[in-house]
Amino acid sequence: MAMYKRTNRNWVFWLTMLAIFCLLFYVLRSVLLPFVAGIIIGYLLDPFTTKLQKAGVKNRALATVLVMLICFIILIPALGLLIGMIDEQVGRFLGAVPEYAANFAKRVEPLIIELQDKFPGLEADKIREYIRGNLANSMKIIGSVVQKVVSGGFALVNLLSLLLITPVVAFYMLRDWHSFLGNVDELLPEKYKDTIRNLAHQIDRILAGFIRGQLSVCVLLGTFYACGLYLVGLELGVLVGFIAGLISFIPYVGSISGFVVSMGIALAQFDSWGPIAQVVAVFMVGQFIEGNFLTPKLVGDNVGLHPVWVMFALLAGGVLLGFLGLMIAVPVAAIIGVLIRYAIEQYKESSLYLE
Repeated sequence: MAMYKRTNRNWVFWLTMLAIFCLLFYVLRSVLLPFVAGIIIGYLLDPFTTKLQKAGVKNRALATVLVMLICFIILIPALGLLIGMIDEQVGRFLGAVPEYAANFAKRVEPLIIELQDKFPGLEADKIREYIRGNLANSMKIIGSVVQKVVSGGFALVNLLSLLLITPVVAFYMLRDWHSFLGNVDELLPEKYKDTIRNLAHQIDRILAGFIRGQLSVCVLLGTFYACGLYLVGLELGVLVGFIAGLISFIPYVGSISGFVVSMGIALAQFDSWGPIAQVVAVFMVGQFIEGNFLTPKLVGDNVGLHPVWVMFALLAGGVLLGFLGLMIAVPVAAIIGVLIRYAIEQYKESSLYLE
């Protein structure tokens, strides 16, 4: 009886601590973004820092400085180039919107005539008026919003805090990553230490395979789509291609959405079928490269996260915590997935299941 009561008190204690942590996280969500971003960056860069130490840089702080310096040297020029190209394409796109709307209206004219023949009561003139008027206005609004977001510094997040605080947090987390893990390990309950370590290793394996591997796939695939569509001459091709690559961690969602948007722009922009076929070819080649080379090599076959579970986690995280929720959605989904599988294993070994 005493053992039963002590076990119950343990459960109550840990559940209370979890509830307090979740409550504090929700209350402080408006200031946590740069800290969470720094922790994620530290986790992503830890393997490179460790390899640098093994290569001969014994001082962890120096290895951290070198890794972050290399990242800044690569990322800042690339980000500046990307923003400049997107801003230029959006400007050209806004100037050509009326022409694109007229081209699109010409292409759908035969379809409208065919529909009117099949459905005599269809008011074709209103459809034409909508396409020629409202479509152009909609495209202008979308383009203007994109241009303001790009040139205005990504107003979705507090850019200043990200720029100032995130690198500092990332540096300290990366420098002290192993010390931090050692301190946490010392606080684990002795009775459950091996179990918690095993679960932590499973979570790390999933996160390493999904976040590190899939992030590489997304960046490489987005770069390929952006460059391919840019060379084809598609307006907004850089933006559409890069976004399609970034959201390709959900199988088919990124490629399909990018393909649909690109085809809509291509049908409005190009007069001949040649460039449109080239847009199709870019996505077909991208899918071939992703399925046969990038994903097998960088992610592997089994990361333990079903696409539907990832999609639900992202939607739930976005609704509850906004951009911060999107950042932590996949790690939280991985942790919950591992804990659920462990709970199922324990249930199958219990008398409740066996009897």
